[in-house]
Amino acid sequence: MADQEQTAVSPFDAIQHVKDDLGEYWSARELYKLLGYSRWEKFQKSITEAQEACTNSGQAVSDHFHLQVKMVGIGSGAKRKQEDYHLSRYACYLIVQNADPSKPVVALGQTYFAVQTRRQELADQLAALPEDQRRLLLRSEMAIFNQQLAETAKHAGVIKPDDFATFQDHGYMGLYGGLRENDIHERKDLTSESQKILDYMGSEELGANIFRATQTDAKLRREQVKGKEKANSTHFQVGREVRDTIKRLGGTMPEQLPTPEKSIQELQREDQRRLQQGPQLPLFSAENNSSEEE
Repeated sequence: MADQEQTAVSPFDAIQHVKDDLGEYWSARELYKLLGYSRWEKFQKSITEAQEACTNSGQAVSDHFHLQVKMVGIGSGAKRKQEDYHLSRYACYLIVQNADPSKPVVALGQTYFAVQTRRQELADQLAALPEDQRRLLLRSEMAIFNQQLAETAKHAGVIKPDDFATFQDHGYMGLYGGLRENDIHERKDLTSESQKILDYMGSEELGANIFRATQTDAKLRREQVKGKEKANSTHFQVGREVRDTIKRLGGTMPEQLPTPEKSIQELQREDQRRLQQGPQLPLFSAENNSSEEE
């Protein structure tokens, strides 16, 4: 999107690095200066305490604190060894928790790394879920974000049901390369009007639509868009931006993603039956066990 549409970058984002073998990391040498420390030696106390906290949490220090030693010039051609650490997000979180709280930037860092670490935990938890559970979770979130988008679109001037249907179609057309909701419905081989396309999307497709909805909502609010034509154009633009992002990343276009065999409603009924049945005792027959898992 255009530069004026980008949100402000956190100073902690600005010093983030990425390596193919390490992923994202922060340099302790850069972090200590950003946090307002005048001397490396004082900052090392926070690193030591963070490493102890890492061990106490059951994590391996070597997974989060990567020691780096390089030679640096000190004048007249002389050099000396200088230590640094390549820190994971979790290591940074532990460091700022043990840093000097009287420094204003430390408080900012505590909030930043706490939020970012929690986001990563949630992303990891989501990735660990079976596909059906991811679908249920994301479909529930989609309902919430669609409701928020509808409220924002209403304030922009999208008021009548037919107007909102057109507004939604513009978002789909941007994301699905010109396809409207009815076109997507047909591509998924859905035969009844009661079958909603969102209920027949996998987690990847739902994720793309969540991004479309949340970013449209934010753009409508941020730019205080007024008028249904401008709202429609905004929704289409955001949908197309999401599609372009998927293309740049080498992903599969949403209309080409497979349609799950089971609807969200079927998955919900299966979950409800499992809850009503309660924990099951193990069965002796391997054949019976197999049929139960299916």
